[in-house]
Amino acid sequence: MDRRGFLGATARLAALAALGQLGACTQSQPFKFDRDPFTLGVASGDPLPDGVVLWTRLAPDPLTGGGMGTVPVDVEWLVARDEPMKDVVRSGTAAAAPDLAHSVHVEVAGLEPDRVYWYRFRAGGAESPVGRTRTAPAAGTVPDALRFAFASCQNYTQGYYTAHANLAREDLDAVLFLGDYIYEGTARGDIVRDYSKRGWSFTLADYRDRYAQYKTDRDLQAAHASFPWIVTWDDHEVENNYAGGIAREDPRNKAALAERAAGYQAFYEHMPVRTPRPQGPDLKLYRSLSYGGLATFFVLDTRQYRSPEVALCREPDQTPSGYCPASIDPARTMLGADQRGWLLNGLRDSASSWNFVAQSVRFAQQDSSPENGKHIFDGVDNWMGYVADRQMILDRFPTTKNPVVLSGDSHVNFVYDLKRDFGDPTSPIVGTELLGTSISSEGDPFVEQTQFTPPAKNPQLRFFDNHRGYVRCTLEPARLTADFRAVSTVRKSTATVSTTATFVVDDGRPGARRA
Repeated sequence: MDRRGFLGATARLAALAALGQLGACTQSQPFKFDRDPFTLGVASGDPLPDGVVLWTRLAPDPLTGGGMGTVPVDVEWLVARDEPMKDVVRSGTAAAAPDLAHSVHVEVAGLEPDRVYWYRFRAGGAESPVGRTRTAPAAGTVPDALRFAFASCQNYTQGYYTAHANLAREDLDAVLFLGDYIYEGTARGDIVRDYSKRGWSFTLADYRDRYAQYKTDRDLQAAHASFPWIVTWDDHEVENNYAGGIAREDPRNKAALAERAAGYQAFYEHMPVRTPRPQGPDLKLYRSLSYGGLATFFVLDTRQYRSPEVALCREPDQTPSGYCPASIDPARTMLGADQRGWLLNGLRDSASSWNFVAQSVRFAQQDSSPENGKHIFDGVDNWMGYVADRQMILDRFPTTKNPVVLSGDSHVNFVYDLKRDFGDPTSPIVGTELLGTSISSEGDPFVEQTQFTPPAKNPQLRFFDNHRGYVRCTLEPARLTADFRAVSTVRKSTATVSTTATFVVDDGRPGARRA
């Protein structure tokens, strides 16, 4: 090219750049939507004193891939001090990229602590619903109260989200969701409503469509739009009872790792989490969040690093401890060395008045053997199969201020006293476990049960109930109050909600008592 040709080419490139056409294949493109792209609602999560994570996903055709194609789209976001969105204090633009299913994660900063804000998104001439969120109190301050709820296990096909409808009407600062946000595979059991797409092949497209199916539910959208959520996962976000600690160099694990990578990718795309995006089958999800000096939540990942589960043990008495030999193997881990060390150090160093371990599966010991039969410790898929990790945490609790474990997975309500040695009746109580029932999984109880008397085999069990619902908590500097909220049915889209029981834990007095 001679000098004149070079100058002419340069001028044409400059003109294209001025028109915004240069690099069009990699930049977000303006266009108008002919259908609502905000069919999956909005959400916020992981609140800090100066900010929150805002989430949405563009999906005009949500149940068949989203309907967005391969073009990135600019999404405007706004945060305001008022619900009409007149007093806007933060705004910006984020790209909804096709490699993240056109989801948007905005980490907003520069907000005031312990304050309610409202937010919305705009794209292609469309506006999202307005969401409500709240920042955490400033470090070093001690708020008079913290109101939160925790829930888990929301099988779409086994019931309507009547619990979420009522949850959205509660006066809360945050919601913790402790796993089984979706259920993989085809619908089973007593089906109340079915998936639009049947069958399952564990591809990224499958997981994306399944999350979209769940998020089209209006009651779930309302609960997300009402409060910031703090989320972790359990097994059904990938596959039932999976264990993550597998040898990657073993070619037999190739399919399992691909499955996990797809599940983790879709989880990230649909959750308002403050984490780096996944790298293949890896996503660092464990983290802590504090509410001033009142409370710290240690949010665990009990799947990604755990050793494979042990077989159901029907002869545990062959060891002095009464456990299966495999369960007490010190090499077995629920958390992995890094996460376990992070948790133990965090509990040791915490200056908070209350310390919550938020995780997915039952923590306390539970002897499930029949009356007059041999012991059967069902430690297949909970902490009973990972005794060494659990004991390290129990040993740390006596020097931790007001430790409380929040759990899900079991589809019933439990309240447990936690002891350093469950086999010793004289062992001191070192903490409390509050285990919440399912939102809808397993449907309505066939036989309703509510029990307050500790059974002889499990004196650490203070409460049992098998209704569906969630747990509402009010935390004050001197007391934690937990209301177990139950819905009358999940077979109808409307239902009554009542408090089945209320338990309190007092500052400096480990163990729960009925209010």
